Amino acid sequence: MRHPKRFTRALIPTFFLLGAAGCAGRPEGVLLASHQKAPGTSAVDMLVATTRAPDRSAPGKMFSGERGAGLSFAAITVSIPPDAYRTIGEVQWPESVTPDPMRSFATVEAEVVDQRAAVSALDQQLARTPKRQVLLFVHGYNTKFADAVFRFAQIVHDSDAPVAPVLFTWPSRGKLLQYGYDHESASYSRDALENVLQALTRDPKVGEISILAHSMGNWVTLEALRQMAIRNRGLPDKIKNVMLAAPDVDFDVFERQIMEMGVKPSTFTLFVSRGDEALAVSRRVWGDKPRVGAIDPNAEPYRDALDKDRVQVVDLTEVASGGDDRLGHTKFAEAPGVVRAIGARLATGQPLTDGRAGVGDKLNMVAVGAASTVGAAAGAAVAAPFAIVDPGTRENFTDRLDAVGEQAGDTLQNGTSLAQP
Repeated sequence: MRHPKRFTRALIPTFFLLGAAGCAGRPEGVLLASHQKAPGTSAVDMLVATTRAPDRSAPGKMFSGERGAGLSFAAITVSIPPDAYRTIGEVQWPESVTPDPMRSFATVEAEVVDQRAAVSALDQQLARTPKRQVLLFVHGYNTKFADAVFRFAQIVHDSDAPVAPVLFTWPSRGKLLQYGYDHESASYSRDALENVLQALTRDPKVGEISILAHSMGNWVTLEALRQMAIRNRGLPDKIKNVMLAAPDVDFDVFERQIMEMGVKPSTFTLFVSRGDEALAVSRRVWGDKPRVGAIDPNAEPYRDALDKDRVQVVDLTEVASGGDDRLGHTKFAEAPGVVRAIGARLATGQPLTDGRAGVGDKLNMVAVGAASTVGAAAGAAVAAPFAIVDPGTRENFTDRLDAVGEQAGDTLQNGTSLAQP
């Protein structure tokens, strides 16, 4: 076992980089509706289903990172700047609660609605969608409510997918050292996600359902689908696509979940990258158990298992990451080639890959990072690199650094003592 002092010393360079890269956090209350759409901008209308608790502390927040008593709904319209003023894959975060819609994302409409109004709004969108197709997005760890809304709006806009967007957002506190809370919140939300999927399946206005999950969102998605398959004796035919981006899920657990579902060919598409350093850290803190998003799909036992389970694989190992993605973990939402490929998949129904041919020279993509951790000490080891990648995630981290460093040493010292005969 690594000695506590050596472990703490190993974290110091990361903490140093964290401090050197510090900057101000994002503004709060950006979901305050303007009720105006600027000329030349685009708009994404989405339905939101959430297990988060309402946040009435200030206008424009809507939902917090705490767990709600049940399922809540909202209808939100996000304005996207003209293409001439942005890069595909980028979320241009507002600098204030009154953004310039020509230069940043802006909220046009944002209203909490009841279930009946939510269904009505969705049905109206489906009437304008060629295949009456729903795209349901499930975000990952360390994601505030507004972050999830803007990221999904970016994906829908940049993919140019002819879909009715539905965001399922679970109670993430959006803080680096809250991995344990987030993981339990994801598990807390799996029944609600299954209920949403069951309702979409029963709705006669819905023709097809596609699911896009990222990071920890893969855990709640796979659990909900597993429950659904057991309850329904298989996945409903309406579920045509399940796209799993950078899953931070134990491969053995993933294989068992898939086995319970009895999936059809091409239903599941898995995005992997062996260069994902976040998942490499996750593997170490989870007892050296392989994470699904970082496997080599051509190596055994993965190749045989994926063939048996008929899972399509897109290998993004050779795809260059964009922006500040130093960990190589954000390759599904930001790189133009990949996000457009997802849109084409949704529009035409064609697989994103034939077998396991490398697509590094064809695709170019990015997403939101996540990693696994056990306890605050391990959480600091995993979280610090993310603070370098995404300045917005540095909130509430620096002030706890010293305490966590001490706890890391104490925890590991106690573990070493307990391990002594």
